[in-house]
Amino acid sequence: MLRVTVESGGCHGFQYKMDLTTEKDDTEDIVFALDGAEVVVDATSLDFVAGSTLDYVEELIGSSFQVTNNPKAESSCGCKTSFNVKF
Repeated sequence: MLRVTVESGGCHGFQYKMDLTTEKDDTEDIVFALDGAEVVVDATSLDFVAGSTLDYVEELIGSSFQVTNNPKAESSCGCKTSFNVKF
């Protein structure tokens, strides 16, 4: 499974973190599944990414999963891993 979390930090205040995992907390995690792929997000991080799109992006500098079209983000940095939250 791909775990998506949001942590404080980065150049805009919050940053996305993505890890591969086999573990989930049934009381805290929400699992999204499509075509055999699973993404797990904890309830706190879900508040920051609800309504977003998770995309796999292939660029000349490398390939990665990225959170895109986040309606909770006011702005983000050039590396697309850090963002400001709309209040």
